[in-house]
Amino acid sequence: MTEFEKIRELAAQYREYTAENLGRLIRCKSLSLQEEQVQLELIRQMQKAGFDEVRMDGLGNVIGRIGSGSRILAFDAHMDTVDLGNREDWNYDPLCGTIENDHVLGRGTVDQKGGAAAFVTAGRILKELAWDKDLTIYFVGSVIEEDCDGLCWKYLVEEEGIKPDVVVVTEPTNLNIYRGHRGRMEMQVHFYGLSCHGSAPERGKNAIYMASKVALEIEKLNERLKDDPFLGKGSVTISEIVSKSPSLCAVADYARFHLDRRLTWGETKESAVAEINELIKGMKAKVEVLHYVERSFTGLSYGMEKYYPTWVIPEDHVMIRSGVDAFQKLFGKDPVVDKWTFSTNGVTINGLYGIPIIGFGPGNEVMAHAPNEKVPVDHLERASAFYAALAYVI
Repeated sequence: MTEFEKIRELAAQYREYTAENLGRLIRCKSLSLQEEQVQLELIRQMQKAGFDEVRMDGLGNVIGRIGSGSRILAFDAHMDTVDLGNREDWNYDPLCGTIENDHVLGRGTVDQKGGAAAFVTAGRILKELAWDKDLTIYFVGSVIEEDCDGLCWKYLVEEEGIKPDVVVVTEPTNLNIYRGHRGRMEMQVHFYGLSCHGSAPERGKNAIYMASKVALEIEKLNERLKDDPFLGKGSVTISEIVSKSPSLCAVADYARFHLDRRLTWGETKESAVAEINELIKGMKAKVEVLHYVERSFTGLSYGMEKYYPTWVIPEDHVMIRSGVDAFQKLFGKDPVVDKWTFSTNGVTINGLYGIPIIGFGPGNEVMAHAPNEKVPVDHLERASAFYAALAYVI
């Protein structure tokens, strides 16, 4: 029996184990900055699976290790989730973690605790098979991704000194292999007018009118943004607008709006800011790229600029070929190689640090952030097999 046949057999044998572990993770509500309970549960699962080392870093990321080789492979699964939303839209308790009709139910099953449950099983499989390649494998349950993509990996690289040779991002891919996604950034545009009494608006300069004129130009800008044959089109939209004035009987002397900018290949922070600066030329206005700083559940304050670079791994890259090879050996067919619609921790892993990535995870991304979120147990089984198999082909 080959290693890949043994892996398939063990993944099937541990099918219920994987699903039950996921159920336990789901029952730990874990919004960004509030992940402590789920992180302690993940530590317990890694220890029980026989990992060589399990620890929590200063930001709250859980790091499990197997092996001590010269090269480093890392798996990433963020453990925070978005909130539950309108409970009336759910057909079951969002935190039930129940196994029903061959699915695990609840918030975070797809986005994205399912990846963590699968890689815990992969670690158990590798330990049972006495895997001993010249490789160190880190299994990372990361934090704060929903609030600030990639912040956790900025901490791991810059503060923990962990810079893998390759990373597997276990966000949902519907068991396809993903190799990139658009980037994004958050900007505010500030407009400064001149207030006067509302009975004589001609004496002042209304900042709301200034902002409104630019808002219409941003709508047009969205239509002419760059397109890419693989990643698709860049986009920009105004997600919030606010204003201030001395009173409701006065001309507004300040306004601002918030821009959600999605960046396709070839678009950068600099190019996106330049586009907006062109629209506000001649106005008393400025563009600001926002900065994120918050305190994690460990008490540590940490942050980064809210610029999340676009990234793409070439389809012929050795890491993509390795993923295809592992998939073929396990399942006897070719995988679909594609991209994410949304953003992941890949924005720092590859976008900032240039570390090669392969994306592979259980669940369909259309379920992410949606009510009645659920993941097929079959996906969990196959993902755990794939993660273990990668340790033999990389």
